[in-house]
Amino acid sequence: MFELDDPRENLRLLETPVKGTDKSSESIDGDALKELNGGAENGVGGDGEETALAMATIGQIKAKSRPGLLPRNGGGDPDDGEQRETWSGKVDFLLSVIGFAVDLANVWRFPYLCYKNGGGAFLVPYGVMLLVGGIPLFYMELALGQFNRKGAITCWGRLVPLFKGIGYAVVLIAFYVDFYYNVIIAWSLRFFFASFTDSLPWTHCSNAWNTPECQPFGFSNSTEAATVSNRTTAALAANVTATATVASETRFASAASEYFNRYILELHKSEGIHDLGAIKWDMVLCLLAVYLICYFSLWKGISTSGKVVWFTALFPYAVLLILLVRGITLPGSAEGILYYLRPNFDCIYNAQVWVDAATQVFFSLGPGFGVLLAYASYNKYHNNVYKDALLTSFINSATSFVAGFVIFSVLGYMAHASGQSIQDVATEGPGLVFVVYPAAIATMPGSIFWALIFFMMLLTLGLDSSFGGSEAIITALSDEFPKIGRNREIFVAILFSLYFVVGIASCTQGGFYFFQLLDRYAAGYSILIAVLFESIAVSWIYGTERFCNDIKDMIGFAPGIYWRVCWKFVAPLFLLFIIIYGLIGHEPLSYEDYIYPAWANVLGWCIAGSSMIMIPLMAFYKLIVTKGTFRQRMKILTTPWRDQQMAVNGVTIEPAQVRLTHSDEGEEV
Repeated sequence: MFELDDPRENLRLLETPVKGTDKSSESIDGDALKELNGGAENGVGGDGEETALAMATIGQIKAKSRPGLLPRNGGGDPDDGEQRETWSGKVDFLLSVIGFAVDLANVWRFPYLCYKNGGGAFLVPYGVMLLVGGIPLFYMELALGQFNRKGAITCWGRLVPLFKGIGYAVVLIAFYVDFYYNVIIAWSLRFFFASFTDSLPWTHCSNAWNTPECQPFGFSNSTEAATVSNRTTAALAANVTATATVASETRFASAASEYFNRYILELHKSEGIHDLGAIKWDMVLCLLAVYLICYFSLWKGISTSGKVVWFTALFPYAVLLILLVRGITLPGSAEGILYYLRPNFDCIYNAQVWVDAATQVFFSLGPGFGVLLAYASYNKYHNNVYKDALLTSFINSATSFVAGFVIFSVLGYMAHASGQSIQDVATEGPGLVFVVYPAAIATMPGSIFWALIFFMMLLTLGLDSSFGGSEAIITALSDEFPKIGRNREIFVAILFSLYFVVGIASCTQGGFYFFQLLDRYAAGYSILIAVLFESIAVSWIYGTERFCNDIKDMIGFAPGIYWRVCWKFVAPLFLLFIIIYGLIGHEPLSYEDYIYPAWANVLGWCIAGSSMIMIPLMAFYKLIVTKGTFRQRMKILTTPWRDQQMAVNGVTIEPAQVRLTHSDEGEEV
């Protein structure tokens, strides 16, 4: 006799051959299943019925049912029978995810936010937002990728067909981000090359690009009536200048700020975004070098990138450890660390502090870019994705916290050496890593060595994050359009050539204005809205219970009530909180005294809107091309692809398998 069981409880049965069958029976197609089912209905019985139905179940559900029903041996794709590449080792996957999540913002943003928002007290809202919003979304995307084993476009098209536009939206967002993110890496490479010298060029004011207002590091001391104020950009909160106002109102600029602004960027030769000026060919060559590194790291897929990240993901930790040891031995470092950690619990009653915490958690972990989904899709099916999510998210947050000691120990030293206060030198963004920190390490013995390893650290931090964004695009398009996957090397070359050509705009004298425009609008509200729709689609349409059963199918146990509540209620509210508060406080784009023209802000919203509109646009398209009444269309488009395939092939039960309780010998099979 036959007993229908939940397949999630009986995975081992699919891995046990049915007596009287061979492996060739696993390729039965949909028509064969219909024929076999029809035969059973017409009275075909006995041993033939048992064998045929078992063969159909094991074979056809393998080809057409949900991925969770399949035995995995090397990453075979359950949906189309193709072999899917898998990571050569578990560590390759973990390092790739860590490398993507731990990026430049962990170094230049979290420490400053902690200092600005109550020191150690900031860890309270940060921890809360991490536990109820960041980690659940991080876990959700990793689980989706591993279960569906497809890139973002195909994954969402099969999970909730109505929301296939989510896949296109996140791919477009990752596409826009790569236009400018690699420019930061190019700046790091330019500084790295500039460090091969007898004297670091940002330590003195005798260079051709310096102005009469230039002052070397340490020009002010406790006997001078001088204060230094750092100004930040609106989008990046980035300090790229350090000016000084003395009693006579004379404005000074540090040698490091002039090196970055007047030599690397040549920003003084541009009047704004409408005036990009001449191309800086040294930066173009650095950008080209970055894309060549990216190309040869990604052109063969995870088989190459999975090895490159052994260096790009681990090297920053070695440098952070070295800089931490060096930093805490500097005079004044203790004061800097105290400023970083000293708690002010009054700050936790400020809504802006919670917004800063939520924003930092979200953009640091990086759900919604399609990267986590793409990376996890190359996992073996029964990999413990739950443990991976907790481990990598913890490492990411711990890295941010430790980076604070590295940064503020040096800022304390800088304040001590210059006679300024911590408030005068503490900042965030590019100004921290390209102005303030270089100025500080230039005064240390062996400054060239410190500069070289610091900028190499920035280079590697940026590279593996760039790898992730590019892989999300490549995987998504390759899975949706197999011809691209079969010609990966050519496609990656075309993709990076396009990136490079557009990136040249950021390598001009006014390129920083273009860079800032993209940074504000490419992945701001658009990525938040995309992930909000992801959360709604998984929790309210696909179903939290179904999703938890999928996870149980992979790892052997289902997520508990905590995860279910976070996915269904807390995570959407977490995202709405960030979006609404951000829109309320939204201001037109500006940089220092420069106000971007209205057309630039319109262009920015067009960039953001072009990705967000993919969600309703694709939903509308799906409704148009799907046949039936509106109610029937909605039913079809909110039904997972695998369930539709089972309905088409005559399987009317929730994906199940047949347990043969008796064989010819009278024993259970």
